[in-house]
Amino acid sequence: MLITPAYAQTAGGSSDFLVTIFPFILVFAIIYLLILRPQQKRIKDHRAMVEAVRRGDTVVTAGGVIGKVTKVLDDSEVQVEIAEGTRVRILRSTLSDVRSKTEPAPKEATKDAPKAANDEDAKS
Repeated sequence: MLITPAYAQTAGGSSDFLVTIFPFILVFAIIYLLILRPQQKRIKDHRAMVEAVRRGDTVVTAGGVIGKVTKVLDDSEVQVEIAEGTRVRILRSTLSDVRSKTEPAPKEATKDAPKAANDEDAKS
């Protein structure tokens, strides 16, 4: 008997493929739910915030500079006043936060104001 019992045993049964890959699927699902999905939501919220910037908003750039938007130049640039009389052009993508938003003028008030003035003139 030259063959030892350790070598004479039959090969181990192969486990099911699904049981083998299940831990990897579980780890990927946890990473997606805890890391990737919240990051996508943050990116979407930041993009909406940057697109909604308008004149008069106080903003913070990625470098930490705080200023007031004086002019929206185009879809990718805004003009920001960082000190009295100092205006710089910056990319919207470098905005990290909008500190205070200005309220838009109500459309009814702007439309009714000239109309009300004309009504008063007509009554006189």
